[in-house]
Amino acid sequence: MATTSSEITDIIRAQIERFEGKAEAVDVGTVVEVGDGIARIQGLAGCMASELIDFGHGVFGLAFNLEEDTVSAIVLGGYEEIKEGSEVRTTGRIIETPVGDELVGRVVDPLGRPLDGKGPINAKGSRLMDVVAPGVIARQNVDTPVATGIKSIDSMFPIGRGQRELIIGDRQTGKTAIAIDAMINQKGKDLVCIYVAIGQKESSVAKIVTTLEEHGAMDHSIVVIAGASDPATLQYLAPFAGCAMGEYFRDDGRDALVVYDDLTKHAWAYRQVSLLVRRPPGREAYPGDVFYLHSRLLERAARMNREHGGGSLTALPIIETQANDISAYIPTNVISITDGQLFMEPDLFNAGFRPAINPGLSVSRVGGDARTKPMSRTVRGMQLQLQQFRELAAFTQFGGSDLDKSTLQTLRRGERIQEVLKQPQYDPVPLDKEIGILYAATRGYLDDVPLSRVAEFERDMDRFMDAQYRDLVESIGLKKAWDDAVESRLKEMLTELKKTKDYTK
Repeated sequence: MATTSSEITDIIRAQIERFEGKAEAVDVGTVVEVGDGIARIQGLAGCMASELIDFGHGVFGLAFNLEEDTVSAIVLGGYEEIKEGSEVRTTGRIIETPVGDELVGRVVDPLGRPLDGKGPINAKGSRLMDVVAPGVIARQNVDTPVATGIKSIDSMFPIGRGQRELIIGDRQTGKTAIAIDAMINQKGKDLVCIYVAIGQKESSVAKIVTTLEEHGAMDHSIVVIAGASDPATLQYLAPFAGCAMGEYFRDDGRDALVVYDDLTKHAWAYRQVSLLVRRPPGREAYPGDVFYLHSRLLERAARMNREHGGGSLTALPIIETQANDISAYIPTNVISITDGQLFMEPDLFNAGFRPAINPGLSVSRVGGDARTKPMSRTVRGMQLQLQQFRELAAFTQFGGSDLDKSTLQTLRRGERIQEVLKQPQYDPVPLDKEIGILYAATRGYLDDVPLSRVAEFERDMDRFMDAQYRDLVESIGLKKAWDDAVESRLKEMLTELKKTKDYTK
């Protein structure tokens, strides 16, 4: 049925009457220079710091420098479509990243875009990447441990929920391995892990993701990648995005762990971007606010009090040193911000002592607060025993076979404690097994066991505890209990184990 001209006129008139005009204020500017991922724009008078800028063609940028006449923006993605004279618009949005449980188990870039081929991520929320850290009043004391499953860390340098523990050392000394082990050990527990790869080779990150999947750790993990082939701008944003994802869980009353691998490359990326936007260079060509860059990131790790949800965000930043120099600019900056450091010693690593943690230069400033009661009682005096052993070992290597009985005993005990602290990669140890073998080493149960059979003793002890001393496993591992009855049961178990096999040969 044909529509008459009068009907068309009536329809148009009705639409005109219903029309409501709305004013939309948008800052519009013009690109005056573009190159190396940086665009300089004129005319954006109302632009905010860290605001997203729309270049059109689906390309966005981040307002980085707000100058008197121009705005310098870092382009997030390809800038081939951006030309001099192109129109640019502000969006009114500060840069955000998607957050939520939907990201768990996924591999994403700093802007929350999936990289694992598993389809879109329908995250229901988003958070600002760069926010102010929680104040002192909102925090509470760090007193709950993050069980890493690494005997040398849990015993001597415990990490608490809400702590910032630096992992520092030369390349290829096992820094990433410690962080991955800690993530694997959270399987079946209540800690969400975020691994942020900054400037890493994509092949290396793919291997890490495969390892996490093989050990069932991706079920509670998020991997954020800004790889070596990505622009310096994305590498600069990556740790802030990972931190925002962790803050979602912290503010929801849960616990999260974020690993920054590594902040040395993050500082390089920030230096590159800062020099491109013509910020004045300082020491080693880093901009003057490179300390503030890392302090505002790491200070966001905190354990909140009950009034603020009671959640926590723990940070494990990684720093790569050159030729063991921990007094360089970036390492000293991050050491001063964090609550302790695990120093990876190349000589220990090359000697086969792994994890190669140097007990002299490593420290946890949270101290015994983050230890469970069984661990605290078990390792009392262990660091002193190790220190005495290392001093005597250095002294006796230059000769002198006529050593007195107590010196020989100190050397024998120290060798066995050091042997017990060795641990293969991707093999975290439960708390009850850690307590068992450390108690055996520090209380002399291994003094007559040859070094070559210490690992065999530990394997047998694990099976023996699981088979015949389940009550001990539950008391120590689940209830974290320690009293005279538990200690006496542990002694009974070790004594009985030694009767089942002759370990002295």
